[in-house]
Amino acid sequence: MDKVMRLASERGVVLFSKSTCCLSYAVKILFQDLGVTPTVHEVDQDPEGREMERALMRLGCNVPVPAVFIGGKLLGSTNEVMSLHLSGGLIPLLRQYQGLC
Repeated sequence: MDKVMRLASERGVVLFSKSTCCLSYAVKILFQDLGVTPTVHEVDQDPEGREMERALMRLGCNVPVPAVFIGGKLLGSTNEVMSLHLSGGLIPLLRQYQGLC
């Protein structure tokens, strides 16, 4: 859990992903379209990936990836990100990170 929280707080927008996950890819593309480049941690390519997935589940993720953190706080997975975007709430959260991450 410590590693996940440390990585999540090192940058403004952090995405825990799997390189083969289509939902992770969709979130990456959304951020790209919004002008934000998140720091991406591919858990399937990390030797501690299984433990990271378990830590993400303990933090409240229904599925371990994708898991999005903004400003060190867990936003959620694809459903939360897309719902927030559709309601107009995502862009204000990302505004300070556009072009910076």
